[in-house]
Amino acid sequence: MPSASISVSAIPSDCNKMKENNEYNVYIFDLDGTLLNTIDDLGYACNHALTSCGYPVHPIEAYPQLVGNGVRKLIERALRAGGTDPQPAVVDEVMAAFVPYYNAHNCDHTRPYEGIPELLKNLKSRGALLAVASNKYQAATEKIVSHFFPGLFDIVFGEREGVPRKPDPQIVRDILAKLNVQMPNAPMVSYIGDSLVDRDTAANAGLPFTACSWGFVSRERLVEAGCTRIIDHPSELPVR
Repeated sequence: MPSASISVSAIPSDCNKMKENNEYNVYIFDLDGTLLNTIDDLGYACNHALTSCGYPVHPIEAYPQLVGNGVRKLIERALRAGGTDPQPAVVDEVMAAFVPYYNAHNCDHTRPYEGIPELLKNLKSRGALLAVASNKYQAATEKIVSHFFPGLFDIVFGEREGVPRKPDPQIVRDILAKLNVQMPNAPMVSYIGDSLVDRDTAANAGLPFTACSWGFVSRERLVEAGCTRIIDHPSELPVR
């Protein structure tokens, strides 16, 4: 994917006014459970890999509790839930079966959440800069975003070799660096996600966080975890 070359001068400088109005012009989105409902394709891919390697599978309905922190962590949890000790060699074996299957089938059942395409097009039409920050491995992240949201995102980052996964804030720092946004301008940046991993990522990066209740984590759990800004539909996200 071509890297963005966007001057900081292209970003409005009235940070105080934007902060008071809860308005932002850089939006960083989580992918799975935020922009897209990917759970079926993840579940089918994981079950395929587990079956191929001789391990127990799980109903698709169980996978929202297993996802988060990347594919490797998904496989570890799926193995453990099936009574298998997720030793590194075992996880490697299942990963080797998962990745090619998921690469071929990651758009079979995945769909944008209601209102997401309209939100992204609205933000883009208003001159906002859009980014994806995902724990899904980079190749799959790029493919899925390109398939469902062609031309809408300025930066798309997934899990990359040598870069720690969320909730480490490095992925956010890399996005802001690509967009030429300095941390003093952080009030202009909003992070949107559906999980506590996303909440912690935003906090670690020093960014305001908006939790979405339509993803893999229930509204009740988000409230219990102390999330103070929760939206129930993409149309509720404040836009400038």
